[in-house]
Amino acid sequence: MAERTSVRHSEYAEAVTSKASAPVIGFDLDMTLIDSRPGIAATYELLAAQTATRIDTATVVSRLGPPVEVELAHWYASDQLADAAQRYRALYPGAAIEPVEVMPGAHEALAAVRRQRGRSVLVTAKHGPNAVLHVDHLGLDVDSVHGDVWREGKAAALVAELATMYVGDHVDDVEAARTCGVIGIAVASGSSSRKALAAAGADVVLDSLEQFPGWLDEHLLTTRVDDLAASLAGLGSLLVAFSGGADSAFLLTAAVRALGSDKVMAATAYSDSLPLAERGPAAAFCAALGVRQLRPRTDEMTRPGYAANDGDRCYFCKSELLDVLAPLARAAGLAAVATGTNADDAVAGFRPGIRAAAERGALTPLRDAGLSKAQVREASRRWGLPTWDKPAAACLSSRVAYGVAITPHRLARVERAEAAVRAVLAADGIEVVNLRVRDLGERARVEVDAGAVGRVAECAAVHDAVREAGFDDVEVDTRGFRSGSLNELLPQPGAAQVAVTAVR
Repeated sequence: MAERTSVRHSEYAEAVTSKASAPVIGFDLDMTLIDSRPGIAATYELLAAQTATRIDTATVVSRLGPPVEVELAHWYASDQLADAAQRYRALYPGAAIEPVEVMPGAHEALAAVRRQRGRSVLVTAKHGPNAVLHVDHLGLDVDSVHGDVWREGKAAALVAELATMYVGDHVDDVEAARTCGVIGIAVASGSSSRKALAAAGADVVLDSLEQFPGWLDEHLLTTRVDDLAASLAGLGSLLVAFSGGADSAFLLTAAVRALGSDKVMAATAYSDSLPLAERGPAAAFCAALGVRQLRPRTDEMTRPGYAANDGDRCYFCKSELLDVLAPLARAAGLAAVATGTNADDAVAGFRPGIRAAAERGALTPLRDAGLSKAQVREASRRWGLPTWDKPAAACLSSRVAYGVAITPHRLARVERAEAAVRAVLAADGIEVVNLRVRDLGERARVEVDAGAVGRVAECAAVHDAVREAGFDDVEVDTRGFRSGSLNELLPQPGAAQVAVTAVR
């Protein structure tokens, strides 16, 4: 195998090796994203007629990949090439855009990149303006277009975009990926055979783009879990802030796998904001792992900023938690404290708790490995963790609207209301996964999965149960459950009002 010729620079190398970075993936155009054969054949036929030159269009479309000048050299003398190329590119928009369709799986491949919060970059030998016409006509979801590039030119474009992978159908696409050291993903949908693509050094050879979403999801999951294991192993020991939720349960398990149960402890903070129903399962989970569980008492309500419940309440909550856990970690001889913050949390916008934890030196291994919530759940499922599909269970204080003071009475009322509503729904055969009773003062707002909103809104027993828990009035949010929905009530100029169905 030929040695790679590196054109990487320091910023590019750092981006490519960054575990948490969202993927930037380059795609070729002809025979990768689009079946351009009908349009190219039509353009060559017009060119042949204009120049009175015999061109075998079947042969032309059988070897697509290199720039048009390379193909034209088979049919024109060297002194005619420039004029022929100019004519071809001028004829192309009128002849080649309409007949061309996307390759099977192309839109789905681009959507898979978007689901991973990544960017798709079109890097093609095709004339740039003509490539843009295809993108616009077919609605290809790409973020930028680099045209008129081939081999080293493609590698340079990938470097400029800080790409981490390149997907193409030709051996020259594989060489471009190898030149700049990114993952070369070959699709056997063009003129290069699977054998030729593999021999050229492709890291992966797919039969078609239809296989790409599954490959990408699996690749990112496995590499990120591996990155997590390596980073945890390097810590030596760890105290995990363990709430009992899916994220912290996965982190705790990964730490035990990487370090051994004797080098890991879990700390579940007990306070009025932790639902009583969460405590037993959390203890059982730690016992099953063979991990010692600390259960320190935190008193976040003594912090004025927390009790006042302004928009930055979570900052004071996380400050209290880390101020309690850090001394415990030091006393136990553990190297660090880590939270279950994932990669989605890092881009979720308003998260003052993350800032507080960072200020106190807490580690975020899941986020640093780039693991999303969906990836945490999938990896947990594969590991057989009972928390893999556990609904999000934020602290009770997250149910109280900003500006309404946090008190033990309010938190207990919310917990009673949620338990009562779950019992009513179970008795009535109304299945919900996510349920929140939001405390808006003396009025409660019930949020459930969108598919159950109608039945819950019409269920008088639900409203009675919430009132009996201590609320004066009840309404059901017609938009359904949304994590962090109370953030929508923070001052935001031009924001739409939350639609609710009120029950008086």
